Amino acid sequence: MALVGRAIAYGAVTIINAISCGLGAALGINLKTEARVKLTNEPGRIMGRILSDPSESIILIEKVVRRFLKYFGVEDQYGAYVETDSNIPIARGLKSSSAAANAIALATVSALGEEVDDLTIINIGVEASIEAGVTVTGAFDDACASYFGNIVVTDNIERKILRIFQPEEDYAVLIYVPPRKAYTAKSDVNRMKIISREIKALHGMALSGDYWRAMTLNGLAYSAVLGYDPNVAIDALSSGAIAAGLSGKGPAVAAVVPRDKVESARRAWSKYDGEVIEAVINREKAHPL
Repeated sequence: MALVGRAIAYGAVTIINAISCGLGAALGINLKTEARVKLTNEPGRIMGRILSDPSESIILIEKVVRRFLKYFGVEDQYGAYVETDSNIPIARGLKSSSAAANAIALATVSALGEEVDDLTIINIGVEASIEAGVTVTGAFDDACASYFGNIVVTDNIERKILRIFQPEEDYAVLIYVPPRKAYTAKSDVNRMKIISREIKALHGMALSGDYWRAMTLNGLAYSAVLGYDPNVAIDALSSGAIAAGLSGKGPAVAAVVPRDKVESARRAWSKYDGEVIEAVINREKAHPL
C-alpha cells in the first residue's frame, strides 16, 4: 500500500447552470487543483490544509476522505493528513469545490492502493460535497467536466452524462474574476427556480450541439435573476467572443474567445475591478500523479 497519494483535477466554467432545473452542462478548463493525501495511524482524525487559501474551511477535505475510507472499509484503520494547492479562485463560480473533491478522491484512492471506476469516484465526491454544504445540487455537471474535460452535458438529478462534446477549435477561455466571493450554499435558489423552464430549453440547445449560444443565454438569464451586471459578458461578445456568460452562481464571467480576439476582449474588461485569467479548454482527464 502506498500510504501517500497525489492527484490532479481541473477547473470548469458553466454552460448551463443546473441549480434552477437539475439539468446542467459545463466546459473543462486547464486551471487545476492538486491534492496530496497521507494516511495516518490515527483512525477518525482527518486533518488538512488548503495551501492556496489557508483561511478556507477544510470540511470538504474531511468529508471526501471519510467517505472513501468508509467505502473501502478501513475507517477504523486510518486517519489522514491532506494538502491541496490550486490556481482556481475559490467561491467565484469556477468549480473549485468540484476540482478539489475529484483531486482529493483520486489521491485518497491512490494512497490506499486501490482502483475505482471514474463515475464512482465522481459520485462519492458529489455526495461528500452535498454533505459538506459546498453545493446546492451536488454539481454533477461541474464534477464531470472537471474530471473528464471537454464539454459535458448532464442530468444532475439522475446523475447521468447525456453527451460529451470535444470542441475542435483551439479557443482561449478568458475569465473575469471580481474581487468578492459568492458561496454556492448561500445562493438564492428560489429566485433561480423562477427561470427553470427557460433553462431547460437552453439545456436542450446545448444537448443538440448549440452549446456556445446556450452558454451566453444561460449567463444572461442567471445574471438577471441574481442581479449581476450583464454588460461584462456583453462587452466580451462585442469584442469578438463567441460565447460569454456568468459561471455558476457567479460572480465570475467566462468568455470563449478566438485567439486573435484575446487582446480585444482583455481591453474590453480592463474597466472592471478584479483580474482576468486566461485559460484553455481542458481535454485531459483528472488523474493520480
